[in-house]
Amino acid sequence: MITVLSPAKTLDYSVNYTDKHTVPSFLPKSSQLVKTLKAKEPSEIASLMGLSDKLASLNFDRYQSWNASKKLSNTAKPALLVFKGDVYQGLQAEDFNKQDMTFAQKHLRILSGLYGALKPLDVMKPYRLEMGTKLQINGSKNLYEFWGDTVRDSVLSDSNTLINLASNEYYKVLGNIAEDANVISPVFKDNTKGTYKIISFYAKKARGLMARFIVQNRIKDPADLSAFNLEGYKFSKQDSTSSQPVFLRKH
Repeated sequence: MITVLSPAKTLDYSVNYTDKHTVPSFLPKSSQLVKTLKAKEPSEIASLMGLSDKLASLNFDRYQSWNASKKLSNTAKPALLVFKGDVYQGLQAEDFNKQDMTFAQKHLRILSGLYGALKPLDVMKPYRLEMGTKLQINGSKNLYEFWGDTVRDSVLSDSNTLINLASNEYYKVLGNIAEDANVISPVFKDNTKGTYKIISFYAKKARGLMARFIVQNRIKDPADLSAFNLEGYKFSKQDSTSSQPVFLRKH
């Protein structure tokens, strides 16, 4: 069983980590992307990514100094600990013990516009490249075409059971998944004014909570997801299907 997450825009490299680490699987393809991005001026990056001048300059500098790092350094640290934001607030990977991290390394993947798919302990350099960016490279008109089947084949190489906790933008990079694959996409809804709805901020954090639940309970059978009960969420059998379990929370 493999769980996939989206990355986060916010990065924190202050984490102190000196233990085991791994190397991203697709560094040559990442290097191709960065080579194309390095040739762009800050104004072009701003236009391409819809960024402010300040953020465009920051990411221009990031790409100019980027390298295919395979070792830990002040600017190359494990992806699972570097990403911050709503999903990762729920995940709280900084609290994982060695056994948790070992399980996560085997069963968790972070989809990435620049790196394709990252294992939790893959060392990652600072970057900004969302999967939906329409970057033209090597005859591809966007990143979905650039990555092709690469990410899907990598993610599903160890298991044909996929727990989808990624956003639509990132899940789309997996393309057409074979019918014999078992894809489970949990849905999280919060009660607002008497009606249960998907509220973006809460749903993102809940995806991280679910990933945490999977890791810390060593879950390998999708049927066991129904026991998820962190921060007030409860499984709703009547609202669920086999591929889309629904979890509701009252406030």
